[in-house]
Amino acid sequence: MKIRESGILLHISSLPSKYGIGTLGKEAYKFVDFLSLCRCSVWQILPLNVTSYGDSPYQSPSNNGLNYYFIDLETLIEKKLLTLEEVESINWGDDEGRVDYSLIYKNRLGILKKAFERFNRNDESFKKFIKDYPIYKDFAVFMVLKEINNLTAWYTWEEKYRKYSLELEEKIIKEHKDLVLFYIWTQYEFRSEYDKLKKYANDKNIKIMGDLPIYVAFDSLEVRKYPSLFELDEEHFPKRVAGCPPDCFSKDGQLWGNPLYNWAYHKATNYKWWNERINYALSLFDYLRIDHFRGFSGYYAIPFKDKTAKNGTWVKGPGFDLFKDKLDYPIVAEDLGMIDDDFIKFFNSCGYPGMKIVTQAFDDPDKENIWRPSNYTYNFFSYSGTHDSQTTKQFIIEVWQDPKRKKLFLTILEEECKHFRIPFVKTLSEDDLTLKICELNFASGSKCAVVPLQDLLKIGAEGRMNFPSTLSTSNWSWRVKPNLIKKEKETLQDLLTRWNDNYERGDY
Repeated sequence: MKIRESGILLHISSLPSKYGIGTLGKEAYKFVDFLSLCRCSVWQILPLNVTSYGDSPYQSPSNNGLNYYFIDLETLIEKKLLTLEEVESINWGDDEGRVDYSLIYKNRLGILKKAFERFNRNDESFKKFIKDYPIYKDFAVFMVLKEINNLTAWYTWEEKYRKYSLELEEKIIKEHKDLVLFYIWTQYEFRSEYDKLKKYANDKNIKIMGDLPIYVAFDSLEVRKYPSLFELDEEHFPKRVAGCPPDCFSKDGQLWGNPLYNWAYHKATNYKWWNERINYALSLFDYLRIDHFRGFSGYYAIPFKDKTAKNGTWVKGPGFDLFKDKLDYPIVAEDLGMIDDDFIKFFNSCGYPGMKIVTQAFDDPDKENIWRPSNYTYNFFSYSGTHDSQTTKQFIIEVWQDPKRKKLFLTILEEECKHFRIPFVKTLSEDDLTLKICELNFASGSKCAVVPLQDLLKIGAEGRMNFPSTLSTSNWSWRVKPNLIKKEKETLQDLLTRWNDNYERGDY
């Protein structure tokens, strides 16, 4: 039996909170309850990695390090590690709809360190955690080295710190024992809170869908400690970096700057690091979306010192060889972007669900257009939009500025609604049209229909999560205001329940 599911995309950071950023606390549990009431079975989030410069969860100083910003301060108060007065004495920002990362960066570690001072580090479960999860020692040592070096990038450090050695690592652990234990504790506390939340979700038939970035940041412990994993020169600087070629959206292309992998080394080691990385991620999530899956078939390589992505070249990746023993894994392949015959062959060999985006259906009148919901097959997760795209309402507002695009949009939308027997009139408001696109997503033949919460709440440009290849304080900062969920709860419950019933989504 083919089970069809539905879900909502909302990152942890975007949950409501009195303390500047969403956490693993009570609002996360309320959101699980909301999903359950609406008969949605998937909660999709973005990477849980610690963030650094630019605040992107796709540019992390550690592949394994979990974002201590998400540790819930109210939970720490309940554990008597903090007081309410201590937490409320800090300025977490005045805008309930935005994360002020400068304030979080300035204040979060300090309050967590205060909590750790009161934590019983002889606690048996903490000792067991340290023993069971040695990967977090790597993260802790790297973060201590960053503190010693004023949180600057590792490749700017003095020589005695810049290059990894076991002798230096042991020295750091010995001389900065409390600080090393603090960073391990952040992971212990995160896992304690997250594991309880995930169990609560699973007990309510909610699966958590996580996200694995294909690349790691140059300023990361992996590049510093394990240089053989990457294409680096003798000084451990990248030879080439990742990105995307120029297209109609960007004349210079996208210069991401992540070091590329030394795939010959990975193949020679039977992909040990990748196997451990994927298995670690799947220990956290029920579904795992792998970002930029196209890069495993062929990736775009740009000379390290170039200022744009214009001079890059395509290089063949590891392809099926990396995934041949993982075909039954609950992986979702982000297959968007430039694709070719090699990628299609690789993608089909893996058999993972890909992705479809409804808002991409409205520029091509061809009824065979693969982006039309009427053409989606079961082996896809479908979306009204993603964290990297406009909100659906913003998309509609922009289409409305061009009479030709507007006419084509309405024609295609009417045809798609007719296909699924969804009532449609051309005089619908922007809000109504936003919900029509969301409903088409549910009506499609996809395995799972996912909508960003912003689309369900009919939020425009202010709700966009990220604008790729840009640095902006608005990126990654959107939060849903507490009163907005409360105000729309009953309406959304009725709407989503009806869609799930009408289009036979949900394992109930």
